Amino acid sequence: MSEPQERTGGIFTSLRGWIDGGLALAQNRVELLAVELREEKCRLVEAILWASAVVAFGMMTLTLLTLLVVVLFWQDARIAALVSLSLLYLLATFLAWRGLHSRLTRTSTFSGTVGEIKKDRECLGTRN
Repeated sequence: MSEPQERTGGIFTSLRGWIDGGLALAQNRVELLAVELREEKCRLVEAILWASAVVAFGMMTLTLLTLLVVVLFWQDARIAALVSLSLLYLLATFLAWRGLHSRLTRTSTFSGTVGEIKKDRECLGTRN
């Protein structure tokens, strides 16, 4: 005849399994968060470098172009040339600010981590 099989460990083994599963889930989420933090840091450094290059080259270009236009219109309309260029620079500054603002608000920070936590909560919330 077959002998009854004994349960090994009981409630403590079951509890240990739950705790191990919870810790594995937490470890997975923390690792995902760390990866996303590295990606965000790289994205921020890249944006700062590109913005610095744009500012440096843009300032050199605008300075030389302004000087050129003022010298060309020195006799006839130097004040009108300066006012026109100033308005043009103001418009360009506004458009550049809008572009930078849209670039910085376009991506969702930590979207992978937040998405995974939402999925975990949905799985835990549904009854099997």
